[in-house]
Amino acid sequence: MEIRVFDSEQRVGEAAAARFIEQLRNKPDSVLGMATGSSPLIMYGLLIDACRAGTISFADAVTFNLDEYCGLDAADPHSYHSYMRKNLFDRIDIDPANTHIPNGNAADITAECAAYDAAIESAGGIDLQVLGIGGNGHIGFNEPSDAFSYGTFVVDLAESTIEANKRFFTRAEDVPRRAVTMGVGSIMNARSIVLIATGAKKAQAVRDMIRGGVTPACPASILQNHPDALILLDGPAASLL
Repeated sequence: MEIRVFDSEQRVGEAAAARFIEQLRNKPDSVLGMATGSSPLIMYGLLIDACRAGTISFADAVTFNLDEYCGLDAADPHSYHSYMRKNLFDRIDIDPANTHIPNGNAADITAECAAYDAAIESAGGIDLQVLGIGGNGHIGFNEPSDAFSYGTFVVDLAESTIEANKRFFTRAEDVPRRAVTMGVGSIMNARSIVLIATGAKKAQAVRDMIRGGVTPACPASILQNHPDALILLDGPAASLL
């Protein structure tokens, strides 16, 4: 686990974007693991700029997102399908057929989860995965629990996660209570990982991830065992280290 601390959220985003730009320039047909939420937004904006400038191309890239809510149509503005189109996919030269996001409304959700894992394996596995971290230490939607999960699965969201995500919805009761997420094992199979954490609200989770023991009570702590995990922090997020 490599830890870098920067003096601003902007610099964190620049460092994350530089890692993705390096990946695409070295391997244009990379398989990229994508995340949603606030953490990767600066990075996505910089990747859009780099694509438009001709520095990189997503034309041969394949993407797999970490998760999606259950109960939201893909066209719903709160869905992660919509988030990705708005904040990245519709603004770069990627082939939509090469973008993958779990279907939280699948009639057979167990089969959907198995098919998602199979699609990642068929693509050759994820080369570079971006992550955020929840205030309770979750990665993807892997909530604190008694055991680490492996493959993609359906999870009941923790109340703290629902509380944190209600800012994206009109009302707190509109936040879905369940989601489909890659499991911790799926995330750990990525060859390289970049985790972005900014702001004082993430400081305790960051400390538990880096300084605590490896435990499913803090799912992100498993990254201590990854051979190529880059942790990018601003000062407030690193304040308890």
